[in-house]
Amino acid sequence: MKQRDPEEERKPRVNLRPLLFCALGLILGIFFYYRIRFGGFSPSDLCFLLVFCSLALVPWSLKRALAVVLAVVCFAGLGAGLAHLSAERFTWGKPSGTYAVTGTVETAVVHHGYADVILVGLEFDGEKNGGKLAAAVSSDEVRAGDILFLETDITKNDLPMSADSYAEYLFYSDIRYEAGTVDYQKTGVSSDPFLRLNAVLYDRLFAGMDRHEAEVAYSLLTGNSRGMDAGLMEEVRKGGIAHIFAVSGLHIGIVFAAVLLLCRPLGRKAYIPAVAAAFLYTLLCNFTVSSVRALIMCAVLGGSRAAGRKYDFPEALSLAALLILIFAPAQWLSAGFRLSFGACLGLAFFAGPLGRLFAKCRLPAFLARYLSANLSVQLFTFPILYECFGYFSLWGFVLNLLLVPLLPVLFLTVLLFAVSAVIIPPATVLLAVPEALLSCLLLLFALGDFGLVLTGFSLGMGATVWVIGALLMSEKVRMGRVLRAVVGGAVAIVFAAAVIVENIVPSGVKGEAFSRKDGSALLLRSQDAAVLVIDGEMGLGDLKDILARRFGGTLDAVLVLSEDETDGINHAFSLPVACIYARDAVQTGLKQAPVVFAEEVTVGEMRFTFVTREKLALRYGDLVVEVDFSGGEALGADLFVDGSRGLQFTLGNGIMEV
Repeated sequence: MKQRDPEEERKPRVNLRPLLFCALGLILGIFFYYRIRFGGFSPSDLCFLLVFCSLALVPWSLKRALAVVLAVVCFAGLGAGLAHLSAERFTWGKPSGTYAVTGTVETAVVHHGYADVILVGLEFDGEKNGGKLAAAVSSDEVRAGDILFLETDITKNDLPMSADSYAEYLFYSDIRYEAGTVDYQKTGVSSDPFLRLNAVLYDRLFAGMDRHEAEVAYSLLTGNSRGMDAGLMEEVRKGGIAHIFAVSGLHIGIVFAAVLLLCRPLGRKAYIPAVAAAFLYTLLCNFTVSSVRALIMCAVLGGSRAAGRKYDFPEALSLAALLILIFAPAQWLSAGFRLSFGACLGLAFFAGPLGRLFAKCRLPAFLARYLSANLSVQLFTFPILYECFGYFSLWGFVLNLLLVPLLPVLFLTVLLFAVSAVIIPPATVLLAVPEALLSCLLLLFALGDFGLVLTGFSLGMGATVWVIGALLMSEKVRMGRVLRAVVGGAVAIVFAAAVIVENIVPSGVKGEAFSRKDGSALLLRSQDAAVLVIDGEMGLGDLKDILARRFGGTLDAVLVLSEDETDGINHAFSLPVACIYARDAVQTGLKQAPVVFAEEVTVGEMRFTFVTREKLALRYGDLVVEVDFSGGEALGADLFVDGSRGLQFTLGNGIMEV
């Protein structure tokens, strides 16, 4: 029988890396502040903290415990304070109203006849104002760096007070104001060389390529994919390779490695021009969170090698998280931050053991490393992708396996020819070379069907269980084989149970209210029926997103609760639904649509009564729920749902739980 090594037993379960625990504390402070202030806090949010800290404190020592607690508590306080400051800063500025606005175009997405722009450096009626303004201007000739003058109605955006992905995007992007389609006057051009370079790059690409290829090239080089064809972008997302068209760590790593290779004669100092090139490219891409993360880690890698020190991947990742979140705590809410850092954590947790496993299968070393890296990223980012977008691509592993090795060739080719066209305008004709490569990529998505995704259910606490399981099963946590097998089995059982409990309705009615920028919805599920109540303002994309995250299959009914029933019915007709109900008969133009106009509706054991076009009563047994999306007051119902917050409730056995 093998005897235990006393020295081995005294080693910590989790190594005590100072920056790691500081970053963890900062993230926890930011996370809990936003959870509590914006709604959605759950006791399960504490699980990861408890598990991680318990592992960090084993074996017990007073000095170790004090170091862990002090780092986590101090930086959690700092994180909460920074998060509070970011939220308060977002509320500063002018109220909604009519203003004469001057601003510089940070990004412009050109359509046919108009452009969606983000303006920075705002002045309202001659007074400087913080934040950014999103507007649509009535011209497709606007470019980044243009200084515009607008005179229009401005809407001040509110803090995201529920699980509203669009409101969260506005918040972490610091877009405090919005305006509709407006006329404008161009009063000048910014002195910022990178904004002007962005504009020139755009014009050269669209002058030298067909529109679709130019859109892809511009997205590939700058990370601004909002101008890409919506259908293509949807295929890219469902194929699991959207990171290729957003400036990610891959792009910065390619630039860094390419310059490092060219400057090899400089020896250890080669990292200086490599980091400089990565920094300039990050400036061009407007400091996206994933590019900044990669830039910091590349700088640490180059500096470590130049100094002859070992590169510590977790500490470099922790430093990047600290620097980004100290200066921009709201970035924690962005999918880019979580996916970028999640991919790196997946590499840290699983790349080593999976690589050794593939090596034991007698695969070539380079292939074993590549497969392990690809699979590690997919494993750890699964819950992040699902929670952010409502689906997980089953094609992701295969497409990344095929396309990521080709990305350096594709990216560097497009970059070099684009730079040549910017510097030497006649060289624009040579963009036919990268155009041909991009055409092949577009052909792949035109011929293939990459819509095979996991969707239609909620992970709930299962996401937390998955992340905890990833931590426990990684090589960063010391456990014997038997214990690791037992823990792995337990995690799998708990994860499955958490997902099942989150998605089944064993009895009664389960309700969830949703709100978006312009509208509201209520999803009701029982054992025998599923009903979606919508208003006419919520967009079709938002409705499909709700169903992707919460319900898979065909709805038994959609109830349209809106003064403008026609829009609501048209949206409902594009959803998977058996029958659509509304109160008053209107002309829809949808002769084949299963639309029923009635004041009372029964679906399964749920009974609905339309009080007005914007208000209805739901009766289940002796309980009454009043639904009103008009902002009116309750009329004495047991529960009043207005859709403005992420309310969840259950009805059953004469009991209501909220």
